[in-house]
Amino acid sequence: MQMVYEAIRELVRYGLEKGLITEDDAIYARNQILEVLKMDEYEEPEKDGELTGAALEKILKVLLDYAAEKGLLQENSVVYRDLFDTKLMNCLMPRPSEVTKTFWEKYQVSPETATDYYYNLSQNSDYIRRYRVSKDMKWTTDTKYGTLDITVNLSKPEKDPKAIAAAKLAKQSGYPKCQLCMENIGYAGRVNHPARNNHRVIPITINDSKWGFQYSPYVYYNEHCIVFNGQHIPMKIERATFRKLFDFISQFPHYFLGSNADLPIVGGSILSHDHFQGGHYTFAMAKAPIEKYYKAKGYEDVEAGIVYWPMSVLRLRSKSCDSLIDLGDKVLKAWRGYTDEAAFVYAETEGEPHNTITPIARKNGDMYELDLVLRNNITTEEFPLGVYHPHQELHHIKKENIGLIEVMGLAVLPSRLKKELAELAEYIVEGKDIRSNLDIEKHADWVDSFLPVYKEKGIEITKDNAEDILKEEVGQVFAKVLEDAGVYKCTPQGREAFERFLNTVDFHKE
Repeated sequence: MQMVYEAIRELVRYGLEKGLITEDDAIYARNQILEVLKMDEYEEPEKDGELTGAALEKILKVLLDYAAEKGLLQENSVVYRDLFDTKLMNCLMPRPSEVTKTFWEKYQVSPETATDYYYNLSQNSDYIRRYRVSKDMKWTTDTKYGTLDITVNLSKPEKDPKAIAAAKLAKQSGYPKCQLCMENIGYAGRVNHPARNNHRVIPITINDSKWGFQYSPYVYYNEHCIVFNGQHIPMKIERATFRKLFDFISQFPHYFLGSNADLPIVGGSILSHDHFQGGHYTFAMAKAPIEKYYKAKGYEDVEAGIVYWPMSVLRLRSKSCDSLIDLGDKVLKAWRGYTDEAAFVYAETEGEPHNTITPIARKNGDMYELDLVLRNNITTEEFPLGVYHPHQELHHIKKENIGLIEVMGLAVLPSRLKKELAELAEYIVEGKDIRSNLDIEKHADWVDSFLPVYKEKGIEITKDNAEDILKEEVGQVFAKVLEDAGVYKCTPQGREAFERFLNTVDFHKE
């Protein structure tokens, strides 16, 4: 028991050290921890032990192992351990009203001071599980479009088979309606819904309505935040979308904010709840230069241009948000109804709409910027998952939808790649037959395409460089993924077709 007592003491110390609680809260917090662990008593360890100053993960492991031993977990698996340790962390958490009060007090100093406080809280509370996020594979690859960010996502825990089976049998609840609803604040979770006891949301006003501001638990980039409607209503890209984006940016000018598109295939994973994603990070797309400049009739205060980027991006810049909102709405309405058969762009087929926009807003110096990424979700027999979607030959690396984060130049790749790339490296170095291994045979054609290039350059692939070479090639595949997802290609024909559309909205070359 001594180790358990020590873990309880260290958890309280952690709360004090991170500013989650004060000395006045310490006994209360300890008693709350005891209650979660179903313990009636506690003995203060006489001296420091092996857990003194240990990382949070190690402290929680001791308490979770104890809970498993005492039968407090339904199964000793990652799903049930996550549900339980979130209860433990909640013992150290301030009430939502206290978090909100502190946030807005710090906002009076500066928006950055407020978000710094809240981001640190979201990490220290273990809502963002730093020790998992740190396991994600991350690297960059230089391409002709700039330096792309690549991540292999390992921070979402894999569900074990028993938990998957239990989730199927679990009663389908309508509470919370989804993982983005306000009702998640403090929610204990269940086998088919993550625990959110330690989750706090900052209420904000966007376009005169109630919204919430929080961080993503998986932080794919610095201060990766989610801004979501206080009501559970579907996503829709419309004029009000642009107003909401700029309303947020005017309150938090150090953040960008963007929206997934509102149609399947080109949209994000959650279309049922109106929300945006943003953060304190500059993506490759934001750094990409303007290729051609245009002026729109009646909008002389707006700079416009086609961005040199594999996706089809129109960038609008102005000191006036209102001008960008007006012009953005004009482009959106025109694109919704636009058909150009020569460029294989159809507004609809058999009554199903295909055209929409992925918008991103930011402040750059004293200028506001609105990037409008033209999207189309048409499918064909040849491309049943989408014509403007990663094509079949790239599915071995990326098959999923290209949402907002990828559009901007950050690849979120499946966790399977960690194991597959390690095996591939071994097979390439040892000259083994990749097609003989069922797990990695899907990569064989790809490897066959780039190995001769290195041979030609006189570069030998060895145990020391194989991993780096594979990472480089994965990055180049991601550039091709974005090219596939671009409606208008970076070719003379593609730019002509892009310009034909712009001409319909009264854009003309400067």
